[in-house]
Amino acid sequence: MQIIRYPEKAEWKKICKRPAIDMSALEVAVTNILKEVKENGDQAVRRFTGMFDKVSVTDLQVSQSEIKEAASLLSPELRQAIEQARRNIELFHAKQLNPVEVVETMPGVRCWRKCVAIEKVGLYIPGGTAPLFSTLLMLAVPARLAGSKEIVLCSPANKEKKIHPAILYAAQLTGVTKIYKTGGAQAIGAMAYGTETIPQVYKIFGPGNQYVTCAKQLIQKDGVPIDMPAGPSEVAVYADESARVPFVAADLLSQAEHGSDSQVMLVCTTETVIEEVIREVENQLLSLPRKEFAQASLENSRAILVRNEREAIDLLNEYAAEHLILSCRNADELAEKVINAGSVFLGHYSPESVGDYASGTNHTLPTNGYAKAYSGVSVDSFLKKITFQHLTEEGLRNIGPAVELMAEAEGLLAHKRAVTLRLQ
Repeated sequence: MQIIRYPEKAEWKKICKRPAIDMSALEVAVTNILKEVKENGDQAVRRFTGMFDKVSVTDLQVSQSEIKEAASLLSPELRQAIEQARRNIELFHAKQLNPVEVVETMPGVRCWRKCVAIEKVGLYIPGGTAPLFSTLLMLAVPARLAGSKEIVLCSPANKEKKIHPAILYAAQLTGVTKIYKTGGAQAIGAMAYGTETIPQVYKIFGPGNQYVTCAKQLIQKDGVPIDMPAGPSEVAVYADESARVPFVAADLLSQAEHGSDSQVMLVCTTETVIEEVIREVENQLLSLPRKEFAQASLENSRAILVRNEREAIDLLNEYAAEHLILSCRNADELAEKVINAGSVFLGHYSPESVGDYASGTNHTLPTNGYAKAYSGVSVDSFLKKITFQHLTEEGLRNIGPAVELMAEAEGLLAHKRAVTLRLQ
């Protein structure tokens, strides 16, 4: 990790910059994939699946027998852990559902807002070096709570033409309606445009590699909504003298092991803490199975020494981390000053891993600084909000003159007439 000591505020934007990727060549390749899927449907999906995943899949849809078999391939302990996580996620997200409230803005004028589920949603779950069945829980649980009627899942198959059993088990547990064996940009294209087998959906969710991310950005330009702009995973940790050095090092590595393009940031007011954490990171790195990924990530990462706590929080708000850990003695107090972050973890016993898996909060979060304007996935992500109004004759007489005056002032006389005719 690069150590930066007492940077001036003018340097913060540069310090907070994520590793840049040249997307121009990638966009050309992904555009061609999406175009072919749009034109040739299943045939294109199968061809790209064979080309990129090295798997020849005849039946794209996962059968009921494969879904039922999945549970038997998992240990009872893992099944129990997945069920516990599902319960916690469901409990937390169920509280986000609010009843309709009718507001009478003036006598005879009643307005309200109704939440309506997005009927068809598509979930993409990676299945390569890390089959993210936890992400399926994070997406399918709020989709079902919102009331989505069709929840479509795409995930790449392995060499045996199977989707990881934990993904299939989580899908069964959370009410996914259809599952398909395809990954990459072709899966995003299939859900965006529809094929003979894979249905078209109205909104697409889920993480993926740079091809998947690029495909999601491109289909959004084509009018298909996505969950949020996404990039490599990241964590920022503020650690004071009370921090447990091994805990902090483990938290940094838990994100660094995601991939070589992930980024971690450590912010401290004491250089001794930085030095101790870096030494501990190097020690823990040696025993990680994914140490090559983590090592590459650490080369893009920074440890920043600041003058005081206030400067630390200001810098972290500028960074707007996907995950923010406050490993300090006054975490609850400092949390009130956080305005830009995807999800915040308070104190010495709140590792980011619990949010990734089972505490109940959602781990599908804005990265790359988008936490300044975006929220993580929630039940709201699967809902549309439709407003209604109902006026009585009295209500129109009360509000009508104001509308007539405003419409005339804007030169929109047909708007005015729609009120005037009724009042006459």
